[in-house]
Amino acid sequence: MEPFCPLLLAGVSLPLAKALRGNGTIPADSNLTSTTAGPPDPRAPQPVLAWLLLPVLLLVLLLLLAAYFFRFRKQRKAVVSANDKMPNGILEEQEQQRVTLLSRSPSGPKKYFPIPVAHLEEEIRVRSADDCKHFREEFNSLPSGHIQGTFELANKEENREKNRYPNILPNDHSRVILSPVDGAPCSDYINASYIDGYKEKNKFIAAQGPKQETVNDFWRMVWEQKSATIVMLTNLKERKEEKCHQYWPDQGCWTYGNIRVCVEDCVVLVDYTIRKFCIQSQLPDGCKAPRLVSQLHFTSWPDFGVPFTPIGMLKFLKKVKALNPAHAGPIVVHCSAGVGRTGTFIVIDAMMDMMHAEHKVDVFDFVSRIRNQRPQMVQTDMQYTFIYQALLEHYLYGDTELDVSSLEKHLQTLHSTASHFDKIGLEEEFRKLTNVRIMKENMRTGNLPANMKKARVIQIIPYDFNRVILSMKRGQEYTDYINASFIDGYRQKDHFIATQGPLAHTVEDFWRMIWEWKCHTIVMLTEVQEREQVRDAPGGLCHPKVPCRGRCQLLRPQGRGGSQAGNERGSLCTL
Repeated sequence: MEPFCPLLLAGVSLPLAKALRGNGTIPADSNLTSTTAGPPDPRAPQPVLAWLLLPVLLLVLLLLLAAYFFRFRKQRKAVVSANDKMPNGILEEQEQQRVTLLSRSPSGPKKYFPIPVAHLEEEIRVRSADDCKHFREEFNSLPSGHIQGTFELANKEENREKNRYPNILPNDHSRVILSPVDGAPCSDYINASYIDGYKEKNKFIAAQGPKQETVNDFWRMVWEQKSATIVMLTNLKERKEEKCHQYWPDQGCWTYGNIRVCVEDCVVLVDYTIRKFCIQSQLPDGCKAPRLVSQLHFTSWPDFGVPFTPIGMLKFLKKVKALNPAHAGPIVVHCSAGVGRTGTFIVIDAMMDMMHAEHKVDVFDFVSRIRNQRPQMVQTDMQYTFIYQALLEHYLYGDTELDVSSLEKHLQTLHSTASHFDKIGLEEEFRKLTNVRIMKENMRTGNLPANMKKARVIQIIPYDFNRVILSMKRGQEYTDYINASFIDGYRQKDHFIATQGPLAHTVEDFWRMIWEWKCHTIVMLTEVQEREQVRDAPGGLCHPKVPCRGRCQLLRPQGRGGSQAGNERGSLCTL
């Protein structure tokens, strides 16, 4: 519309000029830019027509301008709501921000077929080439899901404030319908959708993170749907922005609308927290028997992107499956918008079931299907790639967690062989660990020439995402680096620091790390001299020359806020 505005003005000004010339107001051969004029001719005709045309033309001009601005505003609004121009949802990590639509394949949408699990590793390797180019193409070929449904209830004036994001809405045909509250219009609405599992219809409810004004509706939904498990995939605040209102009490009991919620238990682990609630309806009629609801809160999803490794998510998913009763209602899954992380979790669960049942996976088809139930499920190509990574991790290594009671039997199995030509199970299990891919592209800092000189063994470099960072010395580059990594414990994040034994020229950095991260305990698992070779630098712990043979040194911090007063650090051990 913008290029036509000058043409419209020209179209109005030209007839006006002609009318003025035709009525004698402006001589036909005069220069419009001239600043001089002769005395008026008393015999010239009066410009009656010009004065009549002028208001009409001005009115037309105003109408055209009004139409232009109205259309401009409508186009701006269409960027949010139109099916063919809507971007891939929103970044859950930045409220109201839109994800830039990735470039489409020039050949148009493609068809992607199921992948046999035996070919999964090779297919992921091919798709990951050229900076995951083929993963992006596959993701961009997915239908958005908006074409298949309507959003009339979600767009009603009474319901707009109940939506956390204006462009993430439930379809009318798959939305969760609450029991109406007497006298309250649209009280049956909540921003939540039924989502199928692998073979189980409506196995999940995908919901947005509750807002302060929708917490009562959220608990009403949990009660009415007879849900026994809530999966929370976002933190309450990320990067100082609220992603979800805290909808549970920290302790004791609290009543949300007509639902009373009491805290029964809380267990904090390194990647997730398990809270158990006893909920009961306060309505005078209907079932009032209390129910136990488990909330599993995954806390290790980073502000942007996806977890560095899918191991924590797979353990979390296993716990969700174990705690959810067989005959309970749908599992309620929510993040902030209820489509990105929520969709990722649901797809991993379904594809793991498909893997076990059919020995193949079909991520493309399943995401396409659930987007018909709730648009934009799985928001980014990074999340889409993470699904494949989680499935491969599960296929290659399976579930390695053991009950203490079964440990002895498992060890006996590992030490037995089918024949004397076979490796024992323990060796085979360790071989799988040696095949774990080392992602060198995520070790850029350690691989800088200035920092490689600080490595005892050049193959052992810390990842950037969890390396220990020292304070930078003024005017000296690379002085924030040390070959050391934060390591999680069972219950605490960054519970240890694993580091190499100091080199002669890194002893100062080693002690600087101890001081800055307020470490109180050093665990040293090597002698100063072994096999007639020095393993300890003067004033430090270990010397170069001899590569590590499995020993390591651990330093226990409490978080990464080493500069904050009052933090106490625990143990450190070295190669």
